[in-house]
Amino acid sequence: MTTPRSPFQTLSSSSFSSSSSSPFQFTPKTSLKFPSKPSQILCSQTPNPRSPPKSITFISILRTIPDWADGIKERRMKQSRPLYKHEDWVRHRSSLRHIRHLLSSLNSRVILSLVPPVIAFTSVATVVASYNTAVLWHLLPEIFPVLRASSLPYQLTAPALALLLVFRTEASYSRFEEGRKAWSKVISGTNDFARQVIVSVEKDSSLKTALLQYIVAFPVALKCHLIYESDIGRDLEDLLDDIDLEIVLSIGVCEQIMGIPIPLSYTRLTSRFLVLWHLTLPIILWDDCNWIVVPATFVSAASLFCIEE
Repeated sequence: MTTPRSPFQTLSSSSFSSSSSSPFQFTPKTSLKFPSKPSQILCSQTPNPRSPPKSITFISILRTIPDWADGIKERRMKQSRPLYKHEDWVRHRSSLRHIRHLLSSLNSRVILSLVPPVIAFTSVATVVASYNTAVLWHLLPEIFPVLRASSLPYQLTAPALALLLVFRTEASYSRFEEGRKAWSKVISGTNDFARQVIVSVEKDSSLKTALLQYIVAFPVALKCHLIYESDIGRDLEDLLDDIDLEIVLSIGVCEQIMGIPIPLSYTRLTSRFLVLWHLTLPIILWDDCNWIVVPATFVSAASLFCIEE
């Protein structure tokens, strides 16, 4: 059994000849164009075949808004996030950023994804307020009670909810930071790989260009592999087989981030806590706020679910 050679031991034009007998043959199926300037790393989406028309049901009508919000969230997660330049930092520090952020609220991926839960809990608050008003105005029989409760349970559980949201925020940022470091290692590793190819390969411009094309293709293929519903075969067909250990370790970190979420029990607990909290919030606030419970529930749901998202 022979040991695979390092890609930098013997790189010559003969090693990549058209002869089919060489086990180290380098014959790309499709010629990849080497970019003349840096370009955005994008991924093609897998073309979805035409699905048969679905019958309209009550459940499908209820899922219209959630499906719309989820579609916006998933599509915008695939958009590129360019690195900041000096002009971007000046704009980011501008005193007018607060007005700009407020005016762009309806274009925010996070805010648009909050439309379903915020509408749902605001509707619950409206129903509770309408019911209590009808009872107080004697529009309903006296057997119906006014929905009210003590605020003491909320005062006792508010710190627990705050801790859950803080922990989720910290865990999300830690995952983001770990992914950023791993991706930086991938980019620096491919740059180092390219420098070694330029130094090690004999002066064969066509061979160097072919190798550099595949090195440039590697980060694109990795990103397509990690992003859901990306079609790798549509963007790239061949990859280099030998990769430095540092890049391999970084790939493992990226795959772990994709495959290992924040503990599901914690995520579900936070979600259930928030749902129960906002379902009962109008009842708790009715005595003090009356119809103000509707905007109060709206603001509370929008704020806390935004943090959770």
